[in-house]
Amino acid sequence: MKWFEQAEEAERRQDGDTAITWVSAHAECSSDASDRHGSHLWHLDLLARADRLPELAERATTCVHARRRLNRALRERGMEAALRERADDGDRHALYVLLRLLGEAGRIEEARRVVEEVDPDNAYARKVVADHGAPESGTR
Repeated sequence: MKWFEQAEEAERRQDGDTAITWVSAHAECSSDASDRHGSHLWHLDLLARADRLPELAERATTCVHARRRLNRALRERGMEAALRERADDGDRHALYVLLRLLGEAGRIEEARRVVEEVDPDNAYARKVVADHGAPESGTR
């Protein structure tokens, strides 16, 4: 059985630690080899699904893929305060994820306040809020 088959089998058994061990040995963020890069993304996803957020957060300090996967994991868990903290620390992706989360919950005014407090000159952040505050097309 090949390593990735063993990792897939571990996933099926819901043995995240074993799957992570197999995949991490073949993961490389900045590799030109697509299989190594794909393993890197798989590894990050496994960390998130195994609730190993501190490990993912550590990797997020140097890896954009880990930062994005961490932000998505925080969103999936409804961890607004953690997203806000990351946004306050300068993570623009966390800001955008938080704004979308607030917008989808209909909390547009709160989203506007977040933009004003975190990054008032960020045109994209304002657009994210505006897109969620606009009525659906075809409705009045």
